[in-house]
Amino acid sequence: MHEVTTAWGPDVLGGDFVSRTIELDDDGDGAVATLVRLGEPTRQRAILYLHGFSDYFFQAEHARTLAAGGVDLYALDLRRYGRSLREGQVPGLVRDLAEYDEEILAALAIVRAEGHREVVLLGHSTGGLVATLFAHHHPRALQAVVLNSPWYDINDTPLRRTFSGTVAAVAAWRDPGAVISRLSGAYGTSIHASTGGSWDFDLGWKPIEGFPVRASWLSAIRRAQRRVATGLDVRVPVLMCTSSRSGGAGGTAVAPSQVRTSDILLDVRHMWDAVARIGDDVTLHTVPGGLHDLALSADRPRADYEAAVTDWIQRRLGPPA
Repeated sequence: MHEVTTAWGPDVLGGDFVSRTIELDDDGDGAVATLVRLGEPTRQRAILYLHGFSDYFFQAEHARTLAAGGVDLYALDLRRYGRSLREGQVPGLVRDLAEYDEEILAALAIVRAEGHREVVLLGHSTGGLVATLFAHHHPRALQAVVLNSPWYDINDTPLRRTFSGTVAAVAAWRDPGAVISRLSGAYGTSIHASTGGSWDFDLGWKPIEGFPVRASWLSAIRRAQRRVATGLDVRVPVLMCTSSRSGGAGGTAVAPSQVRTSDILLDVRHMWDAVARIGDDVTLHTVPGGLHDLALSADRPRADYEAAVTDWIQRRLGPPA
């Protein structure tokens, strides 16, 4: 049995970060989620942050910058990720991205109960894909959505893009947990402090080379991406932020000069192409020199991204209360 804490307590980030466990319906391995909060709630507007694949919330400096823009900051470690990963669980394993609706709705209920009238859902990469579909399916749950390099298609050759979903679905039918791919460590190496990067994070929760890609997870991703491709009806304002360019687009090799100045995991053109299919009120902001996680970019592009988020929220929702 693992410990479940339903009250706020000290978080691994220390300082004024606190966290609490969110109990989930039993799906066989005791999955839980974890909600993190920065400081005491003092505003009526909040941001709820969703991380990406092979990831968890650790961007404390980023959180403080956004909070200074007039919001309270919350973050959710989804089931089988980061703070929510328990012994014996397969990291990140999920059969349908809609499973995450349970913890997002529970987190939103807590955020609302703490006095927040307005909530902005901010999703990075896979979290951006999850946030987009959540906003489509729950139109009254949010006031706005911010997307940080949302993952709307795989960055690979046209042939592999075409057949990856079918291959993953067949493999998942045979063995949902089968490892069908592994990620490159180039991105992780470029950002972690131990390998010359600027950021320190738990390599057990966010490995340099990422977690293995499993069949049921990739099948769920491809189904979700196809749903975005067919067109959605997100009825709240959306801000999509991406790097201004990709390195290694279309499955090509990443040049050394691109590693620290571009998105080397995804093709930003896939994100741009999706703007017209998400909803009627989508703003695109591109960040020169931005990395895949814009919040982990160098000082100038990171500041560009953070200012864009704060300014857009205040323009669309009004001054912070």
